[in-house]
Amino acid sequence: MTKKNIPRKEYPRPHFEREDWLNLNGEWNFKFDSENKGEKEKWYEKLNFDKKIIVPFTYETESSGIGEDVFCPNVWYQKSIIIPSEYENKEIILHFQAADYITKLWVNGTFVGKKKGGQIAFSFNITDFLDGTNELNIVVKNEDSQSCFQPRGKQRWLDHSYECWYVQTTGIWQTVWLEFLNEAHVQAVKITPDIDTESVEFAYEVSGNIDHSLELRTSIYFKGQQIKSFDQTVCRPNQTITTNIASDFHHWRVVYWSPQSPNLYDVEFTLTKNGKVIDYVKSYFGMRKISIENGNVLLNNIPLYQKLILDQGYWGESHLTPPSEEAIIEDIDRTLEMGFNGVRKHMKVEDQRFLYWADKKGLLVWSEMAATYEFSDEAVQNFTEEWMEVVKQHYNHPCIITWTPFNESWGVKNIYTDVKQQKFTEGIYHLTKAIDSMRPVIVNDGWEHTVSDIITLHDYEEYGDEFLSRYGNKEKVVHNEIAFNNSKHAMAVGYKYKGQPIIISEYGGIAFNSEKGWGYGNQVKSEEDFLHRYESITQAIKNTPYISGFCYTQITDVQQEVNGLLKEDRVPKVDLNKIREINSK
Repeated sequence: MTKKNIPRKEYPRPHFEREDWLNLNGEWNFKFDSENKGEKEKWYEKLNFDKKIIVPFTYETESSGIGEDVFCPNVWYQKSIIIPSEYENKEIILHFQAADYITKLWVNGTFVGKKKGGQIAFSFNITDFLDGTNELNIVVKNEDSQSCFQPRGKQRWLDHSYECWYVQTTGIWQTVWLEFLNEAHVQAVKITPDIDTESVEFAYEVSGNIDHSLELRTSIYFKGQQIKSFDQTVCRPNQTITTNIASDFHHWRVVYWSPQSPNLYDVEFTLTKNGKVIDYVKSYFGMRKISIENGNVLLNNIPLYQKLILDQGYWGESHLTPPSEEAIIEDIDRTLEMGFNGVRKHMKVEDQRFLYWADKKGLLVWSEMAATYEFSDEAVQNFTEEWMEVVKQHYNHPCIITWTPFNESWGVKNIYTDVKQQKFTEGIYHLTKAIDSMRPVIVNDGWEHTVSDIITLHDYEEYGDEFLSRYGNKEKVVHNEIAFNNSKHAMAVGYKYKGQPIIISEYGGIAFNSEKGWGYGNQVKSEEDFLHRYESITQAIKNTPYISGFCYTQITDVQQEVNGLLKEDRVPKVDLNKIREINSK
């Protein structure tokens, strides 16, 4: 496979970009290990397996070149590469943007390490595993399971798909790549904007030998014009600096990020040692603020009415892996074309290229974690460890305006009354706030909230009259006097409503009766019937004064679920201009 034809060839981490990298997507050798005998037989010393696979697509997908959906708990990958000579004296970092669920790595026959978690990016420093040449034999084993104690989102835990659970994702499902660094380098920068003080906080993490010969320059630009530049001596691995960025370059002196004007500042980090550049990283940030006041979510201190659509991020040929960057852009453009201003990314931590384009195009994003299905000490640990990584890795994206760790009591099915499960969600709420105090956190999206910055309700009522009758009295809703969605209530037992914003974060799910599969409620016969029902229920939500937003289910069909506004191949089912007209009323 030529470099030109490598799938997903774009830079995979656009909020922290370097020039020296090598994309390892494309053809790898592959082998199933259903009997889990590969380690005992030392498959990590082998150079050829019996199958070929196209990374980053999983073996269950057509795009992988295999297309077998029978679950196999252990799969192996192998690829031989030669490190370009210009990188011989560099630190070599092997990155995985995501692999499900436990990844074990061998390089040149030696075990490097392992990482657990199916939704997060991770890396290994493999410098010390070169054998004196520039050749690398990379062998990866991925171990997955059907356990309900591991975060799996919408991946089925049975051998067949049903209802809203789909074919599992096993192994590497996002880009694999190499990065080449000097021993001292910028490991990460946490960027926190503050529009009220017209300032930005940079929390730097520098790796390697730290001494006073290291200097770090931060340069901030807007549309190519330098706004600010400052230097600092690197005297410890972690440093934090806050700088004012108000400037005469614009009559507002600071420009904000919003869906209407997704302004982004570019920023460069240049690390020097004794005056010589040893690391250079490009990034960006948006000046925007999310807050809550008087029952409203505010964006940049102005009330924000959220018109969201549920987006599960599945494609027919590639499942959870976006098939191309163009496919990502198409979904975002279609969402905006239909008059939605954001997405609720459902049961999936999305590809960082999606978040990049959401930043660029002004699409609001609720970031949601893949759920476990059962509650146990193991599930608590698995979920907590991975969720904390998600929040840290995606913190800098201005498009993310809400964290949604739990959905519909999945993994905490007795949360309505079970104190242990309630305390677990409280713990996740406060841990999230400890890392990110800016964004709202929704604890148990849909119903049975414990501590939560927004109260979100799921209701698949078909028409507006019944909806208005049910939700006409806010006090009855928030004080659990009104039941909805099969006898669910807004608050868990022991928790009180405290004036939070209220959003209908799932509704609709309309399907045509000519389609094979299922949707919510009665299926409709024609586009006219569809639009009548869509307008009836959407307008009822908008006419309810205390509700400050909605999320329609959903943008596309997903496998056996056929309630999308688009088919799985992204062909519209209805006139999208008419959807936009209804959303804009």
